[in-house]
Amino acid sequence: MANATAFVVIAEFEVKSAAMADFLALAHDDAQHSVADEAGCRQFDVVSFPGSTRVLFYEVYDDRDAFDLHLETPHLARFRAGFPACIESELPVRFGSAGSGDAT
Repeated sequence: MANATAFVVIAEFEVKSAAMADFLALAHDDAQHSVADEAGCRQFDVVSFPGSTRVLFYEVYDDRDAFDLHLETPHLARFRAGFPACIESELPVRFGSAGSGDAT
């Protein structure tokens, strides 16, 4: 852990009902590889809601640099290649911090 302050990323998607299983497979692949393969990824949760087509990602990284490294990974490239066909819309990504200090 680089420091006590974590860099938090929240992404939300409105998924096509018929594509939910495909979207979740892509999302879980990205999440599992992020946690397993990236030293700076502390947590990556894929959250779906019963009766809803909204899916939320809650990602926690050591810092902004760790997130920037995530942006260059093969598992994220797979997700980016596949998810557009599965969604109705993507909400703006939000960045924050957990712990002391501010996210950058």
